[in-house]
Amino acid sequence: MQLEIRPDPTEVGRARRWARSRLAGSGIAADEPLAETLILLVSELVTNAVVHTGCPAVLRLSLPGADRGDPDGSVTVRLEVADASDRAPVPRCADGDATGGRGLALVDGLADRWGWSPEGAGKRIWCELDRCSETRQSAAVAYGGGLASYEGLAFEAV
Repeated sequence: MQLEIRPDPTEVGRARRWARSRLAGSGIAADEPLAETLILLVSELVTNAVVHTGCPAVLRLSLPGADRGDPDGSVTVRLEVADASDRAPVPRCADGDATGGRGLALVDGLADRWGWSPEGAGKRIWCELDRCSETRQSAAVAYGGGLASYEGLAFEAV
């Protein structure tokens, strides 16, 4: 499933709402850590696309169906954002006073895997989350509150 994203920062909130609505039939509860982390990663990657490329993008989610996955509940969720910029994503080291530049560091810290690849004249940035990951913390715990507190924000990222 995919969502077309306009190069407008207000699209970040729309992308979060869209991703949240897709969780309903996937067997992933909206309040479980995987869902909260997924929504934060959607914010980061969509923000990167709209702020740093100025081009439309496409958000893709691969979510398990309620009847898929292993009997032990292990599933992998994949999030991709494709944009028309050929500039490679570059993680930055933001100092303590910087108001941006932490997006890819968040992706690196929260996703089980992530990467990027050229796609046509642009690129695709992807990340994966494993439901059974033992190291995953809730995004709410890791970043100081429930994701509802982030609802109106467009996260600034690399």
